[in-house]
Amino acid sequence: MKKLLFITLIFIALVSCKKDVKSQNSEETIINDSEARTVKQSDGLTLLKGEFVYYDGAAVLQTNSEIYGVLITDKLEALQKQAEKHKSEPTDMVQVEIRGKITNQKDEKILWENKVEVIEILNVKPNSKEENKVIKLGN
Repeated sequence: MKKLLFITLIFIALVSCKKDVKSQNSEETIINDSEARTVKQSDGLTLLKGEFVYYDGAAVLQTNSEIYGVLITDKLEALQKQAEKHKSEPTDMVQVEIRGKITNQKDEKILWENKVEVIEILNVKPNSKEENKVIKLGN
């Protein structure tokens, strides 16, 4: 009976050691994945896709999950120039794909909780007619 108990304890000890080895291997895999990141993935910028509008000195980017106030920079002016080509009204929104730096710092003019600074413009295209569901009254 003592031999059976002793063999069982040794078996449990060996099984638990094998689990430790597996967890160490997974940690090594994670470290290797972070080393394989590209320059664009490790520069701290975020890819944002959504609807953009710039009107009367204020710019907003609305993604599927968040709304961002856009900080006024030279890149924002370049984005606005590209967006103007796709607008029929000054208040129309356009689809954009940008890379930017997200911040929650306080700003005097931008009152949105989340703010983004445009660093790189990837794509600008008009909203589809189906998505533009604006009702206009009058002439």
